[in-house]
Amino acid sequence: MTTITLPFGEGTIAAEMPERARTIGLPAPGSGGGAGQTREEREQAVITALANPLGLARIRDAVRPGARVLIAFDDPTVRGSGDIREVIIEACLAELRAAGIGEKDVSLLCANALHRKFTHDELARDIGEGLVERFRNRLTCHDAEDWANIVSFGTTASGFHADLLRAAAEADLTVYVNAGCFLGFSGGWKSIAVGLATWRSIRSTHTPDGMSMSVRHNRMHAVLDEIGEHIEAKLGKRFFKVETVMANATTIGGIWAGGVRETRAAALEYLEKRNPPRRSASPERADVVVYGVADTSPYAVFARPNPILTLISSGLGYQGGYIEALGKPGCTVIMATPARDEWDMEHHPAYREAWNTVFPGHRDAYEIDGRFVDEFAAKPEYIDRYRNGVAFHPVHAILATQPLRRLKHAGRVIVAGAEDRAVPAHVGFESAPTVEDALRQAESVHGPECSVVAIGMAGDPVASPRSVRL
Repeated sequence: MTTITLPFGEGTIAAEMPERARTIGLPAPGSGGGAGQTREEREQAVITALANPLGLARIRDAVRPGARVLIAFDDPTVRGSGDIREVIIEACLAELRAAGIGEKDVSLLCANALHRKFTHDELARDIGEGLVERFRNRLTCHDAEDWANIVSFGTTASGFHADLLRAAAEADLTVYVNAGCFLGFSGGWKSIAVGLATWRSIRSTHTPDGMSMSVRHNRMHAVLDEIGEHIEAKLGKRFFKVETVMANATTIGGIWAGGVRETRAAALEYLEKRNPPRRSASPERADVVVYGVADTSPYAVFARPNPILTLISSGLGYQGGYIEALGKPGCTVIMATPARDEWDMEHHPAYREAWNTVFPGHRDAYEIDGRFVDEFAAKPEYIDRYRNGVAFHPVHAILATQPLRRLKHAGRVIVAGAEDRAVPAHVGFESAPTVEDALRQAESVHGPECSVVAIGMAGDPVASPRSVRL
């Protein structure tokens, strides 16, 4: 037997795999190579990128005194190092000072799209207390339902709506700070064409088949490229982008400044070399795919996850790329997670209603999208909490169910370690007390010698002080 470590809720578990299992070691959260940079080293990397922009002039050469500048930045759902947004924004402000632009002519904007708005105290965790204090009256979050401050640029050649926050459209210069690219999912035009847009625009990509994490040939970014380039053409001016890939929590792997198209191309070249296709990790597809799910949903930052975020959004979404890459059609998926019946009603109020309304009667991602997305997108009580509180837009609760499309490939899902077995049962998943018990259940379907691939964390599982056994 081989012992591996799997993420599990707020900690890890040790699981015994049969000798025939193929194991793939993943780095622990926050790792990724390199000993880490000092803040001064990160600042120098940013300064170098801003001094050598791709496809555009330097910020200091693009504006004149008196110009109005908007600096938008990724919301906290996009993982970056603790100070990378702060370091980049401060460097951009230095470029603006060199052009004679004072901070009174600059506004900061959190590009939260349909995610919840964040408080100044929360934003201080990502952009630093100093920036929050200096820009307190000019630091806001995007409101995708504030139609008086949205500009419509009609539709693209393919019929995609192109909406944009008025402040970004009317600024003399809009700078977007991307804190970190997650594979091919984030960055590029997604930052602006989603982060500063409306549900009417965002729905063109946020469908069960529309989302993609592929580094190359990404169907989602093909649509977003069309929308972004359409907006730039209508505006007659370009956006300035800072695109970042973090090697680990404190080390910049790569950073580029300039046009959206140019910086995206540079980031993709770097990401392609760093992240080979998941399928290459295990050339032979397996009958059983095993992995763990941590309580680290990006949509629960400063909040608590819920069953939709844990089992579907993270379990089948962010982690689920392994299902199609490593598993045979009809494979069994074993995901280890506590699966608690917990709900954060302040930040995710519409999720509980979606859980009770959508399930257990509907488990097909395409049916759920067609039947419920328009209804939830227009729920006034939740839209009010999105606009005036710290709640996610109600349609996000339906978008989070879209990874159920992976069930077109997987034959069954077994949740190992569920504290409340009724939680996985509610969405049609099986459960088992331990990963080992789940493997025995899978063997009863695929045979005692079925092929197994497990995605574990690198290192000795007993070395982690947070490790637990089911």
